[in-house]
Amino acid sequence: MRRFLIGQYGSFDEQKMERDFRDGFYGIEACLFENEADTQKLLSASRVRDFRIGVHFPLRAGKSLLRDALFLDADKHVRDEALRLIWDELDYLRNVRPDYVLFHYPKPVILDDRVNWDKWHFSDRTEYVYNSDYSLELFAERSDQLFAWLSAVSREYGFTPVLEFDALNSYIYEHDVLEALLKKYPDILLCLDTGRLFLQQNVDPNFQALPVIRKYAKYAEVIHLWNLQYTKSSVKLRYPVLPEQRPEDGWAPIRDYLTVIREENPQVKIQFEHRSDLVSHEDLQRCYEWVDECLRSSNPS
Repeated sequence: MRRFLIGQYGSFDEQKMERDFRDGFYGIEACLFENEADTQKLLSASRVRDFRIGVHFPLRAGKSLLRDALFLDADKHVRDEALRLIWDELDYLRNVRPDYVLFHYPKPVILDDRVNWDKWHFSDRTEYVYNSDYSLELFAERSDQLFAWLSAVSREYGFTPVLEFDALNSYIYEHDVLEALLKKYPDILLCLDTGRLFLQQNVDPNFQALPVIRKYAKYAEVIHLWNLQYTKSSVKLRYPVLPEQRPEDGWAPIRDYLTVIREENPQVKIQFEHRSDLVSHEDLQRCYEWVDECLRSSNPS
C-alpha cells in the first residue's frame, strides 16, 4: 500500500483524512483548495504523517473560469493564457513542492463526431471540439509544442508533469502520435482513470478500454481508481472498487484492469478517486486490501 494515495478536492477535509488515509500510504493528490489555510493544513499533515503531495491542476480555486488549462486550443491567445495560468500556479507551488502536477489532456477534448457524448460532463462549450474541426496533424503539432514546454518547466520547477486522459478519440487509441511523444519526452507521464475509460467504452462503440490500458499503462505515473455501474436505466459513479462488483451487472472489470496494470507497470501509484462515503468503513478497508492483493498476485481472490 506504499503506492496508494487519496484525493483531497475543494479543501483539506480532516474527516476524510481520518476515514480514508492510512499510515504508510504514499500521499495525497490535492485540487481546487478554496483558501490558503487548507494548503497549510496539507503541508503540516504531510510533515507530521510523512507523506508526499501530488497536485491535480490547479491547487488553488478561483483563478480562472474553467478548472482545466486549454493548452491545445486552436486560438493562440487561449493557449497563451492557459500557459500563463500554469506558470502562475507553478510559482505558487514552489513552497508545496509536489512530486507531480497533473493536467487533463487533451484540452480542449477532441471528440469523435460519430459518438453521442451526452453522458460526458463538460463545464463549458469551450472545453471540447470535434475531430472534424481539429486534424490529426494539428493535434500532433500542438501536442509536441506542449510536451516541449512542459518538459522544460518541469526541470525548472522540479516536478513530474502528468497528463490525465479525458475523453479520447482515434488520434490516441488508433495512432502512435502520443506514444512517440512519450518516448521523445520521457519526463512526461500519464494518468489513466478507470471509471472514465469504462464510461467511454459504454458511450463510444469504437472504443475499448482494456487495449488502451495495455498500450499506455507503462507510461503512467498514477492510476485514478474507482468503479461505475452502467446500465440501461442508470449510471452510478465513484464507487470504491470491490471484488463482488461483477461486469455482468454493469460494473467495470476492475480485476482485469489491475492485472494489466500490474503486468505493464508494477510500480505505478494508485489514487483512490472514489467516494468512500458510499461504503462502510469495513468495505473501504476491503477495497484497499483487495487492490493491494491484485497488484501483488497473479491470482487474487
